[in-house]
Amino acid sequence: MITIEGLTKYYGQQAVVSEFEMNVATGESVALWGPNGAGKTTVVRCILGLVDYEGLITVGGVNAKNGKVVRSGIGYVPQELAFYSEMEVGELLAYSAELRKLDISRVEEVIETLGLQDHAYKRIRALSGGLKQRVGIASALLPDPSILLLDEPTSNLDAEARDSVLRLLEDLRKEGRTLLVTSHHMEEVGMLVDRVIAMEDGKKVIECAPTEMADALGLRAWLHIVTDDKEATLLALSALEEAGIEARENSNGVLVEVSAQSKGTAISTLYEAGVHIADLEVWR
Repeated sequence: MITIEGLTKYYGQQAVVSEFEMNVATGESVALWGPNGAGKTTVVRCILGLVDYEGLITVGGVNAKNGKVVRSGIGYVPQELAFYSEMEVGELLAYSAELRKLDISRVEEVIETLGLQDHAYKRIRALSGGLKQRVGIASALLPDPSILLLDEPTSNLDAEARDSVLRLLEDLRKEGRTLLVTSHHMEEVGMLVDRVIAMEDGKKVIECAPTEMADALGLRAWLHIVTDDKEATLLALSALEEAGIEARENSNGVLVEVSAQSKGTAISTLYEAGVHIADLEVWR
């Protein structure tokens, strides 16, 4: 579906992407993961034919340098959404459909698909961050594209809105759409995609299943487990030590160093030991 060979992109004398390669099959969900400035967004812009580049990119067999044709088959949700804030949700989507010469009936369909029925007459400026993101995805879905490109789709969202957007994307994935998502959040990558391509300084550093990425990159996390009281903390420490899991006492619970994808082992150990977990956080 998407093939990239030898992609290189310069801004002035600076190579922001170097000899990048990627293949995304039809119906596959893939993440471009890396810190800000790794080159993820530049790769997406090249796929869309929005910037000049060296190398070869094809989307559904079409050269991405033929940007208008390629973009017609892709739903794109940028990191920074730009809407007319005074327009109502339904009005904005209708305007977007009209600009793209799409059947107006698609507006009602995507409003229902995205669960926006109760918000169709609200002005964009009145929406929460999560709802604005849903409107962005709704707009991208208007032409019913087989491919969705989402650049940091949960950036700046609170935990509840982030979970809601991720559930929505999982539903779209189950419909058989091809998803390419950029993200720098480890948990989101693991929940949503089949495969991860990690980038750093414009280059691909590893390609693997999401469950393998943390260990492959040597990434670790601290699991902060909040307990009810001192007695529960001591029981937690004892249970973790017996299971061979290193932990230390914190002011209101315990800290456990884990790989970013293996937090469940510590939690299940405490559950089996009868430790009530009042709350937990992941620290990096």
